[in-house]
Amino acid sequence: MTGAILQINVSPGGIPKLPIAEARVTQTGIVGDGWAHPQFHGGPNQALLLICSEAIEALRAKGYAVYPGALGENLTIAGIDHRQMRIGQRYRAGETLIELTKVRVPCNTLSALGPGIQAEIYDALVKAGDATSPRWGMSGFYAAVRRGGAIRPHDIIALVDQAV
Repeated sequence: MTGAILQINVSPGGIPKLPIAEARVTQTGIVGDGWAHPQFHGGPNQALLLICSEAIEALRAKGYAVYPGALGENLTIAGIDHRQMRIGQRYRAGETLIELTKVRVPCNTLSALGPGIQAEIYDALVKAGDATSPRWGMSGFYAAVRRGGAIRPHDIIALVDQAV
């Protein structure tokens, strides 16, 4: 699976995250990015949040006021099917190596983007880790940074392997 980084997003905390031209990524995430609620977000196993642009487009088609960065993702990616993404997969993104660690549980902050958005992107099957859910991956994936480096929009993001 190969795609591209469509947009890199940061904020001092909260949503939306806004686009930047390039980023330095460390094991704690994107330098200069912050979290409004660090007790729930961030840390070495949730250093980055990735969301597929196709999921954003599907939500927009249903009337939600979403766009790249609106859901709080650090990396808006294109060309990878979120339904095929799995916990433990490792991806090369620009100079970095990242590993998907968990599906993002949507919080109440997202309600500002439209009533019912949490149910639209996350259900009991997703909560149970069942990738057959039609909502699988819609909320995004957290990732740990296994190798830091620079990333830029239009950099390739490609599946490397399934971590052991």
